[in-house]
This record gives sequence, structure tokens and C-alpha cells, in this order.
Amino acid sequence: MVDIIAVYGSPRRSGNTATLLRSAVAGARDAGAQVEEVVLRDLKMSPCLEIYGCKKTGDCVIADDFQHLRDRMLAAEGLILASPVFFYTVSSHTKILMDRCQSLWIKKHWIDKAPQDDKLRKKGMFISAGATRGKKLFDGMLLTVRYFFEVLDMSLDRTLLYRGLDFEKDVLDHPEYLVEARSAGKAFAESIRTADS
Repeated sequence: MVDIIAVYGSPRRSGNTATLLRSAVAGARDAGAQVEEVVLRDLKMSPCLEIYGCKKTGDCVIADDFQHLRDRMLAAEGLILASPVFFYTVSSHTKILMDRCQSLWIKKHWIDKAPQDDKLRKKGMFISAGATRGKKLFDGMLLTVRYFFEVLDMSLDRTLLYRGLDFEKDVLDHPEYLVEARSAGKAFAESIRTADS
């Protein structure tokens, strides 16, 4: 069975990205995947304090909910991450998670001195919604997301990016987006299964 972790990075439980992610999770489960859902706003997770306590072992020395989530992300075969656009990047909840993964970057590149690997073993999917319709709305966050996935040994396999969604229920006016998200979640799980076989 395919093991996927779905991370909700929105501060709103019923926001547009959360609703889209729920559809993608349903699609992954349609394909037989086991999906664990994590809502970042429910976790107690400090921002990175840049104290470099991770330099010796690659483990973050701040003890909180990050360690369990890190272990789950590293163990999963796939990760679906969803965040709305905040100032052309991810939400603060999502950014805290990414910044805490600096400890993994240090382990990978400073301690283990792992060579740059163009063939990342696992897959990631990213979902985002933003209020405006600008051409470059997602450019900055996609760069950030790619590097985040890379430290987890994941490639950015697929994205669902939606413009013009601002208020909490706006996505419900676009049922085709929810159908697309469910279909993408199913295809994502199936692609992981195919890669494993």
C-alpha cells in the first residue's frame, strides 16, 4: 500500500487550499493509498532559531512536534503539501516547517556530504491558491517548495495552482477544480505505486 502524508499549511481549516487538499486526499485513497493528514496550525512547532545545534548529528535540538512530523515525512513514499499564497510565498505555518528542515539540509550536505542527486527517490505534490491573477503569482513559492522537497529526497512531481480564489468558500464556485484535485490525487498515488513496482 502506498504511504502518503498530506500536510495542510493553511491557517483556515475550511479555506480553499484545505478544501482542494481534501479532494486530492480522497483521490489518493480512491487509488488505495494510506494517507495521514497533518494540520500544521494544530502543532506546537517553534520557528528555526538558527542556533546550529543540528551541526553535530543533523537533528534539530528544539524539542517539539517537529520531530514526529519530520520522521513521518522521511518515512512516507509521497507528500502532498498545500498552502495559500502569502506575499508570493507559502503561509507562515508552512514556512516554519520548511525552515525547521534546515537541520535535514545540514545532515544531508554538511554531515553526510551527499552528492547532488538528480534522481530523487520519492515524489511530492503541491497545491496552492491565491487571490490575484498575476503571471508570477506562484514563481517564488515553487522555487521554495522544490528545495524543500529536495531535502526530503522528493521531486516536485505535480502541482495544482489556482488564481482568483481569496475568500474561504471561493473554490466551491469552481467544482471543476475539486474534480481536478481528486483526479490528481489519484494519479499521484498511482504514479508512486508504479515507481515502486
